[in-house]
Amino acid sequence: MLLVSSCLAGLEVRYNGTHCLNEKISKLVEEKKAITICPELLGGFSTPREPAEIIGGAGEEVLDGKAKVMDKSGKDVTDLYMKGAYAALEHARKVNATTIVLKENSPSCGSSMIYKGHFNGEKIAGNGVTSALLKRNGFQVISEEEFVKGFS
Repeated sequence: MLLVSSCLAGLEVRYNGTHCLNEKISKLVEEKKAITICPELLGGFSTPREPAEIIGGAGEEVLDGKAKVMDKSGKDVTDLYMKGAYAALEHARKVNATTIVLKENSPSCGSSMIYKGHFNGEKIAGNGVTSALLKRNGFQVISEEEFVKGFS
């Protein structure tokens, strides 16, 4: 089963209440070939919410307690990101996900790039918290860009 970020299927769950519709992914959801998931909503966030970025590393460092996820006003939201990541892992196991397509650049879902932590648009190579946890547990996690190009 394919597991995909809800925002990529057109659901308005992003921090600012928007989506990032990918027609190919939306069609797979409609055809019941993919299931949507939003780790941030699973973690307890509402929509809209303040943007957040990882400070001091990437998702792996958050999982190891060496970095934090902070929202733009300076509130530590690491616990909610961790809760969402573990809920996503449980869901991926439950549905026997074969591939997981997550929204690039997100502090939860980024699978190769995330924002640097300065809230200025600068990006760095790295995984979001959910992507890092899923990869640690053997799941294939890719971005929507990789999905569109075709993946192995």
